[in-house]
Amino acid sequence: MVKRFYFLILVVAFLWAGSSHGADTAQTMNQTMLPGKSRSVAASSSVQENKVGTGDARTSAADRESPDEEAVDEEEEEGEEEEEGEVSISDPLESFNRAMFQFNDRLYFWVVKPVAQGYSKVVPESGRSSVKNFFSNLGFPKRFVSCLFQADFGSAATELGRFVVNTVWGVGGLLDPAANKELGLQKQDADIGQTLGIYGLGHGFYIVWPVFGPSSLRDTVDIAGEYFQSPFTYADPWYVGPSVRAYEGVNSASLRIGDYEALKEAAIDPYVALRNAYAQYRQNMVKKKEKRETPAPGGAKPSQRIFQ
Repeated sequence: MVKRFYFLILVVAFLWAGSSHGADTAQTMNQTMLPGKSRSVAASSSVQENKVGTGDARTSAADRESPDEEAVDEEEEEGEEEEEGEVSISDPLESFNRAMFQFNDRLYFWVVKPVAQGYSKVVPESGRSSVKNFFSNLGFPKRFVSCLFQADFGSAATELGRFVVNTVWGVGGLLDPAANKELGLQKQDADIGQTLGIYGLGHGFYIVWPVFGPSSLRDTVDIAGEYFQSPFTYADPWYVGPSVRAYEGVNSASLRIGDYEALKEAAIDPYVALRNAYAQYRQNMVKKKEKRETPAPGGAKPSQRIFQ
């Protein structure tokens, strides 16, 4: 009976942790899709306003621009369109992937979401945010090593500084003083899949893993990487690691309830929307590092081009 009980804990732990991983991805991709929509709405509004204007007395600022300025604006718009253009990914396993998508969808609504909602009623948001900071601080090794492999030594130094400051002055990572305005040490989005992409390895084909959610052949390496980089993986007894990951998953899901739902409601075909958004998001994570800018002379910071 004891072994069966531990086995049940292990299964539930992986379900919660994996579903949380999928929820994180959906939330991040949902955020990345919003700026493009906002620009489309703004452009549409601008066109309508120009049509409403009457006579030469209501000349818009765009009409008064010189040809050179107009050419510059057009080049900038073309650059943005190229940077945010739709990215395709092959999907030879679509039947399997759609089945796994349905499985993960039901897992989220039937198990993860109810548990996370109950947890959020017991633990205040400030406490849940501190738990999130703690686990984020534990993820330092993967981000640090990925930055080194990408030859992005500035980001690696930032990650090292964040880890030291948050571990010492952030009460073991429960707080995030490194991100304050005085220090400005923000968490670096770096992982193994992104690193492989920088060195020219493509997505491969699209995969929806049961429990772990959307991925690709290249980014599947991250699933194993996250498992082995966690210190709780090597804890004794064996069920400590799955239990901690289960708690981390529930805590993470409780902070972003509604993000996955919003993405589903906005899509005609949620499966296709999630697939395209995932490919776009991962491609832009690679481009962000490929086009990273070095500090300008004199200590001035160059313009940041961050896809989030």
